[in-house]
Amino acid sequence: MEAEAYRGYCLQSVAAAYDVVLITGEEPSWEVPYLRDCMVVPDPADPEQLLAAGQALAERYDLAGVFTWTEWYLVAVARLARRLGLPTNAPEVMRACRNKFTSRALFARHGVPSAASVSVRTGAEARVVAERIGYPVVLKPAAHAASIGVVRADTPEQLASAYAFAAKAAGLGQESTSVLVEEYLDGPEVSVECVTYQGETTVVAVTRKTVSAPPYFEELAHSVDAADPLLDVVAPAARAAIRALGITDGVSHVEMRLVDGRPRLVEVNGRIAGDMIGYLVHLATGIDLPRAAADIACGRAPDLTPTRSSAAAIQLIYPPVSGTLRRVYFEGTSPRWLDRVHFQHQAGDQLLLPVDGGTMFTARIGYLITTAPTADLARARAEQAARCLHIDIAPLAGGASVIGGRAA
Repeated sequence: MEAEAYRGYCLQSVAAAYDVVLITGEEPSWEVPYLRDCMVVPDPADPEQLLAAGQALAERYDLAGVFTWTEWYLVAVARLARRLGLPTNAPEVMRACRNKFTSRALFARHGVPSAASVSVRTGAEARVVAERIGYPVVLKPAAHAASIGVVRADTPEQLASAYAFAAKAAGLGQESTSVLVEEYLDGPEVSVECVTYQGETTVVAVTRKTVSAPPYFEELAHSVDAADPLLDVVAPAARAAIRALGITDGVSHVEMRLVDGRPRLVEVNGRIAGDMIGYLVHLATGIDLPRAAADIACGRAPDLTPTRSSAAAIQLIYPPVSGTLRRVYFEGTSPRWLDRVHFQHQAGDQLLLPVDGGTMFTARIGYLITTAPTADLARARAEQAARCLHIDIAPLAGGASVIGGRAA
């Protein structure tokens, strides 16, 4: 049911304006009230399976457009749209978004400020490249998502384990199994939520991020403020990155870091952001990114008129240590500014943090979302609400339970 928790708002928005036929990898459940029809295929990321399903649906319905908010399906969906004669970015454009090394090369060719990046196949190659770039360096899979396999190495002694960590994640990739060794961009991380229609890009919002301490780059919290002064700072770089990749239509999630106050590109995701960021954008500005994506997919100009000027924040909930979840609950009344609290794990679930071989997403217990007139207040309210959470964990190695981050 995690798709509902993180993408339910997208399907609800699109279904309010369009009849939706869904191609999915499993029998629909929560999606059913929003669907006109669906087809289940073993692997929606497989172009041939997706094409066959899309053509079957095209024989039943007059399809107006096709799009996805799932990272792994971007290239296959672009191929399907092109085969059906529907609006789309070129498949090679989506392939460039999916491959971070290709993206870096295009950024360099078009003068978009980014980071030095070299693709390697072995730990020995990684060591040579790291010495040339200079420590600290970042190692990451060339084609993955959600910070999976991304790690920092500060010294040559840390490089071997960092390469092994990145290579293990890269080995799971279908589009590329290579590892990148990159210059570390030292500065706060933000993302820029953009909408492009017929080659013209509108910067809708800036998302400020809180990430975990090194060596990992896991996202812990996000906030969106409709009046964020960073909008004017980051907009030119975001537009330049989208142009460099050749994106002509759709919603993009552009990640960057501010180094000495200046934007340096991390990557461009050719889809609506995850972690409920699109929902935060709607709470803060009134702009509906899923509806915009659907409109563009159908060849229609999106309505990007802000209808409110506010702020919203999401606090992602993680266990203080790896272990077995015994109990989690929110204590107290819910103020009006607490938009929602969601738990995606239950008692008995094992939660493994990256240091113990898991990932932050699989260890994530849930999230809470708050609203406020400003981002500072929304973040403060999120921290206040988080203090009302009670998380009881039985650590991996046994010993005392950990409740709410305190030994008990």
